[in-house]
Amino acid sequence: MRTPLIAGNWKMNGDLALIDEFAGALKNTALPQGVQIALALPFPYLSAAHERLPDTVLLGAQTLNPADSGAFTGEVSGRMLKDVGASLVLVGHSERRSLYGEDDAAVLARVEAVLEIGLTPVLCIGETLEEREAGDTERVVLGQLEAVLSALSEGARQRLVIAYEPVWAIGTGRTASPEQAQAVHAAIRARLALWSASLADAMQLLYGGSMKAANAAELLAQPDIDGGLVGGASLQTDEFLAICQSAG
Repeated sequence: MRTPLIAGNWKMNGDLALIDEFAGALKNTALPQGVQIALALPFPYLSAAHERLPDTVLLGAQTLNPADSGAFTGEVSGRMLKDVGASLVLVGHSERRSLYGEDDAAVLARVEAVLEIGLTPVLCIGETLEEREAGDTERVVLGQLEAVLSALSEGARQRLVIAYEPVWAIGTGRTASPEQAQAVHAAIRARLALWSASLADAMQLLYGGSMKAANAAELLAQPDIDGGLVGGASLQTDEFLAICQSAG
């Protein structure tokens, strides 16, 4: 049985007051046993979150530079993230791919850097609206998956989390129907099974396209959806905790 994981991605939002609000809400809310909760925060807030949030909350970063150190002004390494308490790193988010030009090779380098430092990569894969309407969803999504996993050892593959994020459903208010989301998750799991049955059985697959309290239960009820990568709703304590409740 795969452990459900609900991960919030604050993107370039939030502040210390919101961290304190979450700390209070998490301490005063009985959440389902066996549900993992994570928050991927902007770099400046990771240390404060590590100090103020309950230990049960996994902390994540939203990207990293694949180098361990060096003359890379404005960048952050995996070693630094680990030092301030992060355990997860988002890699290949659609906004990193589209806004900052991260291609498959750049995504792979970041996955390898996260693994090297002993953290967990959350590999984000997904198609645009144009690609979906052209019938290219599986080709695009499985191609992004293949570009990373084919370069890793079996042991390294076992350490990933995969987040399927239809780009057309991020920040648009549109959401893939449970059936649409399940179909892609099932295709991903089938592709994982070609590497190994144990990999397919164990891999946490998250849905990352405008999940909110109103649709979380139906999405999470699908057999191949093991959790959510939550964007806008993760900035609201009541919405985010309601999604966590739905995962129990």
